[in-house]
Amino acid sequence: MEKRKVAIIGDGFVGSSLAFSLCINSSVNEIVIIDVNKNKASGDALDLSHGLALISAKKVYAGDYQDLIDAHIVVISAGVNQKEGESRLELLGRNIKIFESIIANLKPCLNDQAIILVASNPVDLLSLYTYKTLNISSKRVIGTGTVLDSARLKYLLGEETQIDPRSIHAYVIGEHGDSEVPAFSTTTIAGIPLEHFCKKCGKCKDNGAKRMENIAKEVKDSAYEIIKMKGATYYGIALAATRIIEAIYNNENSVLTISSYLSKAFNGQIDDVYLSLPCIINSQGVKEVLYPPFSEDEISQLVASMKAIKEAYNSVK
Repeated sequence: MEKRKVAIIGDGFVGSSLAFSLCINSSVNEIVIIDVNKNKASGDALDLSHGLALISAKKVYAGDYQDLIDAHIVVISAGVNQKEGESRLELLGRNIKIFESIIANLKPCLNDQAIILVASNPVDLLSLYTYKTLNISSKRVIGTGTVLDSARLKYLLGEETQIDPRSIHAYVIGEHGDSEVPAFSTTTIAGIPLEHFCKKCGKCKDNGAKRMENIAKEVKDSAYEIIKMKGATYYGIALAATRIIEAIYNNENSVLTISSYLSKAFNGQIDDVYLSLPCIINSQGVKEVLYPPFSEDEISQLVASMKAIKEAYNSVK
């Protein structure tokens, strides 16, 4: 069997949750965990290894940057946690310093085909920083983006309509953060546009628009609510990252709202930034960015999302 190796840099809540999720996923057969706290990485690797006889044949171990040489996917999940009430953009100043050190160590050990998956927040800004610093093809540097946000939207729409979320096509686009945009204009259930489905359902009566507004707010505020309740979010993003890794290793050509580099998009309105849009993902990383027929209002919100990200990036740069 070909080697399907994932290197995880950062063994905090997200990194360790991702390692566990990958252990029970058949797409990966080797996992190396890298962290400045080598005892923590070694302990997690040993703990996971003890359970491998119960699931599938894999190799899990703690390592260092030299172990990146034959890794096809490198996940960066290192960084400080988001504090209660702190926006993801406000995290940038604290996490950019950590990324400077990581990329300096990572760069000489990276192979020519490796794909970098950024899972740390603010993910769009750190993905842009990683791409600019590594100076490799943007197709090989992606962020987890709004894959989790889109899943949250599907979950809430599923609860509202009593439809399996996997049968709902819905995207959250833009920033993974406060300026994210739920694209209701392109949301469908069984091929039926959401607006038409809601009229048929009749559950919301005359308050359908208000209910969608509330769902959009609930999606955006989900992380804040979880942080308030238990201090950090990690299971959801670990599952989102696992889904992206699965799509890469299985060469699926799946459509996921990862954060990717956009240049002169939407007639030049969006340029030189990482944002989330539906993208075709395969073994090469980003095969293609897709541009569904979003509403004019959604595109305007997307442009505002870009401006918020650029302002934060330029303030640090």
